[in-house]
Amino acid sequence: MPSELGETTTSTPRMTAAERRAQILDAARAVFGRRGYHGSTTDQVAKAAGISQPYVVRMFGTKEQLFIEVLHDTLTTLLGAFRAAHAQSVARGDDADRRAQAIGVAYLELSETRGFHTMLLQGFVSGAEPAIGAAARAGFLDIYRFLVHEAGFDDPQVSSFLGGGMLFSVLLGIEMPTLFDADTDAAALMQATFGDKCPFIVEAERARRASA
Repeated sequence: MPSELGETTTSTPRMTAAERRAQILDAARAVFGRRGYHGSTTDQVAKAAGISQPYVVRMFGTKEQLFIEVLHDTLTTLLGAFRAAHAQSVARGDDADRRAQAIGVAYLELSETRGFHTMLLQGFVSGAEPAIGAAARAGFLDIYRFLVHEAGFDDPQVSSFLGGGMLFSVLLGIEMPTLFDADTDAAALMQATFGDKCPFIVEAERARRASA
């Protein structure tokens, strides 16, 4: 018998609340990353997660609250990846430049997560919404504090890292990887931005589009 979540009680094990929450956050990240805050609805998120819209509202409240939860979850995942990459680099005995490179690679590799980088971009450009703006500012400052107080970046490194990261998110947001094989300048721009990670980024974007 179908439940309100779209599950069948006879053949599908019921998810725990934590598992269901993670599923909704993952679906919402993809929807918000693709459509932005104003272009998305909780109904679209529910359909992407394969559950009912009232369940999404009961768990997260308003669309704004859901967006902020997704942004917070994305930023938490980002900082976790940064800290793990930094710790592994320190354990290897890398110098400061290699530690910075390891953190940058961790940022690039998160492109495998649906909507990850475009969700960050959507959060940062939605600052006119008071609650979202406050969450985005807090998250951006958390990133800055990690880079300076934990990773030991100086001012030029911070500027270069954050600027490169935003360029990366913008290129994904405008789907520049789709032009990689069709436009030599697009390919050159991608190569200049991503270096030896360029083939990885292009393939990740192709896989995302194939599964959309």
